[in-house]
Amino acid sequence: MGPVRTCVGCRSTDRRSVLLRIVVRTDGAGLPALVVDEGRCMPGRGAWLHPDPRCLELAERRRAFPRALRHAGPLDAAAVEAHLGAP
Repeated sequence: MGPVRTCVGCRSTDRRSVLLRIVVRTDGAGLPALVVDEGRCMPGRGAWLHPDPRCLELAERRRAFPRALRHAGPLDAAAVEAHLGAP
């Protein structure tokens, strides 16, 4: 079956291969932003998310990303929204 992770949005578990790994990186302006770790190998803490805009919405509403990534302050999720095609 493989490794199992928990989605920070819906809080259900699934195979690691099904979920997206989200990490914090600084954007061009030096501000922290969420990015999708496509290769699942970027350094640092990662949060796992189903590739579903509803899970992203739930995670943002619950403020799950800063808690899961142990980052104080707001995080820009524009890159994750663009990856998922969320409005």
